Amino acid sequence: MTNFEPEEQEEKPLDPALENVRRKMVRLQLVSAGIMFVSLMAVLGAVVYKATKSETREPVASTSLAIPADQPVTATASLPQGFTVQSTALSGSQILFFGQMADGTRKALVFDITVGRVVADVTVAGQ
Repeated sequence: MTNFEPEEQEEKPLDPALENVRRKMVRLQLVSAGIMFVSLMAVLGAVVYKATKSETREPVASTSLAIPADQPVTATASLPQGFTVQSTALSGSQILFFGQMADGTRKALVFDITVGRVVADVTVAGQ
């Protein structure tokens, strides 16, 4: 095999331009490795959080009304004096009463069964 002289095995110093490029490349490599490490830790943290998070959720306000099996819900909708109901509609626990007041004004009243009162009073204007 070839025998190298000790002088040939020693690294020769790079010229200043190549040394600057080498330093920039090392710095870029370190910054890239740091970003990758932080990203990996964020992903692992999210996985651990999802795995350890309990499955119980906070109760969400439901729009449907839970009616007990042994008795029906009793509620009284107090509509304004002189209000004539022309039509009704039901959506979840809310009832829409559409009608006309004694003075001819058309109104839409929304009664919520769970709250037990009128939650919206809308005057309908138009032709």
